[in-house]
Formats: sequence, C-alpha cells, structure tokens
Amino acid sequence: MYVAMATTAVERPLPGGTTEARRRRVVGLGVLAVILVAATAASLAVGARALSPAEVWHGLLAAPDSDQRLTEIRLIVRTVRVPRTVLAVVAGIALGVGGALIQGYTRNPIADTGLLGVNSGASFAVVSGIALFGFTNPFQYVWFAFLGAAVAGVVVFGLSSIGRGAGNPLTLALAGQGVTVFLAAMTTAVALTDKASLNALRFWNAGSVAGVGFDVIWPVTAFIAIGLVLALTTLPAVNLLNLGDDVARGLGVNIALSRTVGIVAITLLAGAATAACGPIAFIGLMVAHVARYLTGPDYRWLVPYAGLLGAVVLLVCDIVGRLVVRPGELDAGVLVALLGAPFFAALVWRGKFKNA
Repeated sequence: MYVAMATTAVERPLPGGTTEARRRRVVGLGVLAVILVAATAASLAVGARALSPAEVWHGLLAAPDSDQRLTEIRLIVRTVRVPRTVLAVVAGIALGVGGALIQGYTRNPIADTGLLGVNSGASFAVVSGIALFGFTNPFQYVWFAFLGAAVAGVVVFGLSSIGRGAGNPLTLALAGQGVTVFLAAMTTAVALTDKASLNALRFWNAGSVAGVGFDVIWPVTAFIAIGLVLALTTLPAVNLLNLGDDVARGLGVNIALSRTVGIVAITLLAGAATAACGPIAFIGLMVAHVARYLTGPDYRWLVPYAGLLGAVVLLVCDIVGRLVVRPGELDAGVLVALLGAPFFAALVWRGKFKNA
C-alpha cells in the first residue's frame, strides 16, 4: 500500500510526465554503466607499466606459456589489476549506496557512513588485532575491521534508540559523533603503545584498494551483497520517512523495523568496504548529492545512481593515483579526500548562504 503512495507523494516527475522522467532515468543509468565499463577497462591497462588492449586481453584469457614477457603481463593483470579493480567497483557501490541511505534515514544532507562510527570502529579493531595477536596479513585483520565496524554501528544505533530522543535523526548523529571521538582516542592510545600497530594503521588509514587479494574480496563482497539486498527492500519506506515520521506512520510504515533494517544494511555496506579498503571518506556524501540532482528525491532511483557513481568515483581516483606520482602511487583514499573536502565545504557554505 505505502509503496504506491510513495510513488505519488514523493516522486517529482520531470517536465513531460512520469513516463518521460522514467525514460531519462533509465538512460542515465545506462550512461553510468557504460562509463563504469570504460573506467574498468582503463583500470586494467593503466599503471606503472602501461598495457595495450591486446596485452590486457592476453593477460586475462591466455594460457601459461614459456614467453617471459607474456608471463609478466599475466601476473600484472591477474594478480594486481583485476583484484584492485574488482575491489574498487564493489567498495564504491557499497559506499555510494550506504551514503545515500544514511542521508535518507537521518534526513541530514551532510551525513556520511562515518556518522555511524564504522570507520573509527574498524580502525580500533585493526590496531587492537595487530597489538594483541600480531596480525600482519590483510586476510587476518580484515575480520577484526569488519567486526569493529559492525559493533560500532550497533552501539551507535542502540544509544540513539534509548531515552527521550529515541529514533530522532539528531540523536543518531550525536551518538555517532560521540562513539567516533571515543574510538578515535582509543585507537591513538593503542597505536602509540605498539610500533607495529602504528605502522599498520598509518598505511591502512590512507584508504587504498591496492594489495588486497581475492581471499579478502570474496567474503567482503558476500556481506556487501546482503547489505544491498536489505537496502533495496527499504527504499519505499525511506521515501515515506522523508515525509516525516508522523506521515510515514500514518501511511502504514513500521518505523522501528524500517530503521533497524536500514541501519543493518548501512553497517554491512560501509563496514565491509571499510574493512577491505580502510576508511575512505566523502564518497557517500558526494555521490548522494550528485544522484539526487540527477534523479530527484525518489530513493528507488537515487540509490542505484549513487551506487554506480560511487564505483566510478573510486575507480577513477585509483586510476589517477597511479599516474600522478609515477612510478609510485597515491592511495585512492587520499584523492577522494582531496576531491571530497572542497565538495563538503561547498555544501556547508551553500547551506549558510541560503540561511543568511
């Protein structure tokens, strides 16, 4: 019932009617998919050693042979560039969808997935795992990172669900900020007492899709897939929640259940991506606003757009990072931050300007 009402009450068709609006949105999704395919191809070809399309194709499909040059190409493509490309796409989709959802559930236009404390929770768990158990392999501490992100998300959601401000988006934001500050202080305390933890945290905190194998990518992708399924089931309810809790309740939305499922989805998406790549800020914030500009406020369209845009942004930043300091590399998280910080400042300035 409320799905149909969401269509009429929330969706704002473009001039030309609902059919025309839907057609443009479908075309837009197709364009983004083509851009993502092109960026994926570029990611396989670009790096410290540039490869031609024929060499990339050989690296992907050719059987082993005695030619040393072709063997090197296969190693570069299959063991280095394919994993980082897959991870950039998967993590970008997760962070984009998570960013759009957290803005919808909090009704806060400058909210990001870090609001739930997942980044700080993952960081604290990583340094704790290294300090206590001596973990050095990403496959070992990625599980600690995911567990830390999930626990932080649950704690933030639990704190925001008690007291007189229970369920209020502002309460969620304040709980997230409090948990983030506390965990950041604990992370610093652990890292300063253990040199190995400090060194690992220094590299992990930069945020990178490089150096991670499929032994990490496949489990992370499974959690992200579950998060995406949960996210898609909540989209009609998110539309109604943005009309206000009273209106949504009157239209039959179970607000507590909807928010619980939404927070679980966001935690799975952001937690898994952060566990694999490290904390990459601003992607969810940026792409959610771009997607809203392209589609309007209907989350049934906004979220798929945000997912594809997140994958494109992270993949392009990773490609640029391989080129700007050749023969070295600049981590994708650094470039995303360089792009996202001015974007965030512009949002804040624009909001102040409107309120002046």
